[in-house]
Amino acid sequence: MLRSMTGFATARGGGEGFSWTWELRSVNGKGLDMRLRVPDWIEGLEAGLRARLAGAMARGNVNLTLKVARDQGAGALAVNPARLEDALSALEVVEARAAERGVALAPATAADLLALRGIFDTPSDDTGTEALTPVLVADMEPVLAAFLKMREAEGQALARVLTAQLDAIERLTEAAAEAAEARLPETRRAFALALARVTETVQADEARVAQEMAMMAVKQDVTEEIDRLRAHVAAARELLAAGSPVGRKLDFLMQEFNREANTLCSKAQNAALTALGLELKTVIDQMREQVQNVE
Repeated sequence: MLRSMTGFATARGGGEGFSWTWELRSVNGKGLDMRLRVPDWIEGLEAGLRARLAGAMARGNVNLTLKVARDQGAGALAVNPARLEDALSALEVVEARAAERGVALAPATAADLLALRGIFDTPSDDTGTEALTPVLVADMEPVLAAFLKMREAEGQALARVLTAQLDAIERLTEAAAEAAEARLPETRRAFALALARVTETVQADEARVAQEMAMMAVKQDVTEEIDRLRAHVAAARELLAAGSPVGRKLDFLMQEFNREANTLCSKAQNAALTALGLELKTVIDQMREQVQNVE
């Protein structure tokens, strides 16, 4: 299936006390250029996401943005029961020892106890990231699937456009072949007139004249260009049928199309054939622009 390099997908998710937002987009590129903006405090996340993206596509400038935030309440203070028991036991020992010595102590309050270090469990920003990494990598799959689906839909639209342009190139190539055949009588008359003018004024060697005339005929012959254009059309159809990644091959083939059309125009020496050659160049340029979108 032919795929475009243009795609977009976004989604929201959550788990492990966090919520997050995905955004995945891509545009045309000569190769695969991936730029990831993901939280660097989640260990191993970027490497996992990058590997998955690289395995899913071959070309394009790809941008992935992931924003992760801790859910409200996920970072709330929580009493550490074991540390509280230790603190209460220590307080009992202190008060009993003070009473034995007759030392008066101010009554301890709950605030005094809560101020002790370790009574509260306060999760840090990177708590639980080991569990979060595989969750996020798995959660990207539906985002990636939607993204690739869009690239495939764009690719199918591209395939229809490219097929229509190939049909036009094929039609123009056959018309050029007919025009080249039709110009032969005119070309022969032009050669005959040229030969008559030369022989009227100059004593020329007939063999040499015949050789020069043959070389002129070869220079105006477009049979090879027509045959190569036909071969390029067939090759392009095979690439479209094969599906992505064929963008680089199609791009190279468009250069070959353009080369043959240029040569055809330079050899035409005929208004009808020149017009067809120029029309060919126009369609080829239009097709080349579309090929830049193919993965």
